Amino acid sequence: MRQEFLTKIGVFALAAGISLTSSALNAEPMHGIAMYGQPALPQDFVSLPYANPDAPKGGKIVTGETGGYDSLNPHIQKGSVPWQLRFIAYESLMGRSWDEPFTLYGLLAESIETGPNREWVEFTLREEARFSDGSPVTIEDVMWSYETLGTAGHPRYHGMWKKVETMEQTGPRSVKFTFNVEDREAALIIGMRPILKKAQWDNADFAASGTDNIPISSAPYVIDDFEPGRFLSLKRNPDYWGNDLPFRRGTNNIDEVRMEFFADGTAAFEAFKAGIVTTNREFNAQKWDTQYSFPAIETGDVVKSILPHERPSGITGFVMNSRRAPFDDWRVRDALIHAFNFEFINQTQTGGKQHRITSYFSNSVLGMREGPADGKVREFLEPFAAELLPGALDGYALPKGDGSERNRANIAKADAILADAGWSVNDSGQRVNDAGDALTFEILLRQGSAENKAIIDIYTQALKRLGIETTVTTVESAQYKERTNAYDFDMTYYRRGLSLSPGNEQNLYWGSEGVEKPGTRNWMGMNSPAAEAMIDKLLNSETRGDFLAATRALDRVLTTGRYVIPIYQWNISRIAHSKNLKYPDNMPIYGDWIGWQPDVWWYEEG
Repeated sequence: MRQEFLTKIGVFALAAGISLTSSALNAEPMHGIAMYGQPALPQDFVSLPYANPDAPKGGKIVTGETGGYDSLNPHIQKGSVPWQLRFIAYESLMGRSWDEPFTLYGLLAESIETGPNREWVEFTLREEARFSDGSPVTIEDVMWSYETLGTAGHPRYHGMWKKVETMEQTGPRSVKFTFNVEDREAALIIGMRPILKKAQWDNADFAASGTDNIPISSAPYVIDDFEPGRFLSLKRNPDYWGNDLPFRRGTNNIDEVRMEFFADGTAAFEAFKAGIVTTNREFNAQKWDTQYSFPAIETGDVVKSILPHERPSGITGFVMNSRRAPFDDWRVRDALIHAFNFEFINQTQTGGKQHRITSYFSNSVLGMREGPADGKVREFLEPFAAELLPGALDGYALPKGDGSERNRANIAKADAILADAGWSVNDSGQRVNDAGDALTFEILLRQGSAENKAIIDIYTQALKRLGIETTVTTVESAQYKERTNAYDFDMTYYRRGLSLSPGNEQNLYWGSEGVEKPGTRNWMGMNSPAAEAMIDKLLNSETRGDFLAATRALDRVLTTGRYVIPIYQWNISRIAHSKNLKYPDNMPIYGDWIGWQPDVWWYEEG
């Protein structure tokens, strides 16, 4: 359905009657904006600090992907899309530096202005900004993009659009957003929306687009060729408009970014060993140590790189859907966490070399501290003491096993917790409640996730000892996305990366709106006023201290909610790659993160 353009705009005037409001009387155009303080880089910076401005152009990088795709539009809920398209095939008004907690620099926009309390923000487009077809990027394109994404786009865009009171054109190349809430981060988030070409979608159904409509964008890379289920190729646009921008200097060096698709991870790894794939990110420490001795490694044609970072662990593991019984009872979730024998699984899968995630923001300054909450963390949480689960205020740590397969102490603890929750074992050895209903659930996995299947196989054996029967269902990518979008699962694999600057996206991850609204990232069905209050505090903190306390408090609420059975954290990145693929020595604080490979890598024969 074609979108009605600009239904939420306060003013939209064409050139003859543009409202040249004096919004800048009390503000000054800036080249960048930081969440706290000022941007680290001056207006005349040469390049991002982790980019090599002298990097050569050319070559190809090939990644191995599992599953498939049926859409090329990463901005809508429908369909399965190669995840890379969202990040390297589109541009926004501002671009992010991964060497600062949260700082943006001008990309499509040459400047940014904000009100004294960031109650509004104004962007001025670069006159030279162009789409890949050579047409200029206009304010009309910008405003249409925000309206369309905020109403017909993926749900991740809807929350911010609701915070926009008015959007108005204030000059030939300027647009101003005024917000209806106090949210210091809004001025930054609004600058990170992808800008699309309005004319391309005039007679097309944006919300239902698949592979029949290749989106036109202003980014350095354009879709060159593809075959769903087999490959997708992006080529560097030789006429890219922004080659001389400081933000782009030393980035987008590789001529072709190609994604090869395979049925599973094993096939993708074999393709890497054969030289079909030229870079491989390894998450399994044991595999890194024992299975990377193939000929290309021994000859030096493939090299192994270990890259550090300072970002939060995020959460990776198996999420329990609290919208459904029995997971609506936190005690059942707690029992299932005790039954998960991480120490034995870690030894079996990685040789015991992977550290476990201990909280959502572990491995960073934002993570909750051991022991009882104190100081401002306690102050922020105490108003919600009645709703908080055990451990939030008094301290919490994940149960630890003895490393044996039987995991006797934790199985016994799980049994006691379940009994307390009304689930006992009958004469047939089956776990049932007072009504005689069996405790059973389905574990949903995506096709090709061999390692997750191996973990679950060990886990289900432990559950059987508790009298719990499970069904493990494996589905292909499109069906997996459809089911998870609709929260049609009991338990499934879950991964949420978190940054050093958590903000509005936290509402999409954990906010109560996602309990019923489909397509959010709140897969666990979390509905916590305490969590939402902590998100509000971190969004509106005016000091670094309050921000840290609010985030650590949020971490306590999330972790003690017992929604996810955590597994490994990756506090380093392991990448094996062709010797011809190079990267700068200077690593950003986010390490190997979005916008690092392939953005600042280059290809060099030798």
